[in-house]
Amino acid sequence: MNYIAQIIIAFAALLLIVVLLLRKGKLPVKYSLVWIFSAFLMIIAVCIPSVLDFLTKLLGFELASNFILSLFLGIVIFISIFLTVIVSRQSTKIKMLIQEISLLKEKVDRINDKNE
Repeated sequence: MNYIAQIIIAFAALLLIVVLLLRKGKLPVKYSLVWIFSAFLMIIAVCIPSVLDFLTKLLGFELASNFILSLFLGIVIFISIFLTVIVSRQSTKIKMLIQEISLLKEKVDRINDKNE
């Protein structure tokens, strides 16, 4: 089996895993779009080598392997930033929820103290 088929199979497996996680409800759609987009981008790059060669020369890389490595690195950095933003938003929401729960607990304690 040549390397192109192996790469296509690897990214098809990634797509399959993402779809299965979506179907089981373990991965929300908005988070899976990054993975699906990345996998399709890589499959297209492998299936149409002329596009890969054109982009390699256009961006000033000597070898397509250097371009692919840089592309993978860029995708990983993008995913990392994307996930960091999500974690930051969730952290802010958790802080707000903790504050709201504390206020509600204080109100409940005051009401219980008045009733006793």
